[in-house]
Amino acid sequence: MLLEGIFPAMTTPFYPDGRLYLRKLEHNVERYSRTVAAGMVVLGSTGEPVMLSDEETRGVLRTVARNAAPEKVLLAGVGRESLRETLRFAEFAAAEQFDAVLARTPHFYGPQMQPLELLTYYRALADRSPLPVVLYSIPKFTHLELPLDVVAELAQHPNIAGIKDSSGNLERLAALVAATRGAPTRSVEVTPVFEAVTARMTLAEAEAEAALAASLIPVAALGAEPISPVMLAPRRKLLATRKREVGFQVITGSAGNLLPALEAGVSGAILAFASPAPQACQEIYTAWKENDPVVAAEKQRRIAEPSRVVANKYGVPGLKYACDLNGYYGGVPRVPLLPLNAEQKAEVASAMTDVRN
Repeated sequence: MLLEGIFPAMTTPFYPDGRLYLRKLEHNVERYSRTVAAGMVVLGSTGEPVMLSDEETRGVLRTVARNAAPEKVLLAGVGRESLRETLRFAEFAAAEQFDAVLARTPHFYGPQMQPLELLTYYRALADRSPLPVVLYSIPKFTHLELPLDVVAELAQHPNIAGIKDSSGNLERLAALVAATRGAPTRSVEVTPVFEAVTARMTLAEAEAEAALAASLIPVAALGAEPISPVMLAPRRKLLATRKREVGFQVITGSAGNLLPALEAGVSGAILAFASPAPQACQEIYTAWKENDPVVAAEKQRRIAEPSRVVANKYGVPGLKYACDLNGYYGGVPRVPLLPLNAEQKAEVASAMTDVRN
């Protein structure tokens, strides 16, 4: 799976009493589908996955998959502490036509999570997962960082597509890029303009083919009567694809140094700050892609302070309130996380003044 561009790390909407608010999730997905973002990440850290029951997790994944535009790449956060449970959700994500799974490091038994344990966990997951696996290292929350040599070894696995590294450390990102540069390449389907071909695009193509076949009239049924043009199904244009060789893809999780990370060789970004501000983050990527360093640097400066305040200082509650300001439904987090107070809301609103979608 091609993992290039900007991926908002979506929040999970709740009613004020804490119940899951799937209708607002549909609203957010439909809005992200109209942006130029490459795709969406569901139940990453920003989505409060540790706050959800298993049934709620399935409801969130199902809702996103069934409301997202077909061309948007979908990654499902499925990481659990045990391999068995992680695989169970990977299989569910595959059934719902996601494109890849994001699996954070198991960390509760941190002292025992040595290289052998981590290698065993991720290799076994990749061996059996029906979807490509993206490693997820977020030491801020797990207090465990995937060692560089472990990542380099896992990059050799044919079903491990890349890593999301949320350390925010540019030296580590550059080291990850260098350490995995020699990983085997994979042949993936892309569109004629080298954008990803998603599972839902492929499914829609197969369904259209089946519908076309069902609409055709068998020759034997025509008898000796002349064939009328209205009896023939119209020809339609098939989904055009081509192949592209893709290596191990390193993805950053930090908006504050997105441009330097792209310059260091990452392929894209899964960003919490893109949940309220996908356009502002995408503008950095687009300017970099078009080799316009002046505009890219200006766009990066524009989000530096807002991303620091909203994502780094206030985390999920700050991101949800920023979503409310920008037309996405944020709402309240689940307890023990608390919504912002009036003073904190004023600070977030001030930071977001110049970041609108």
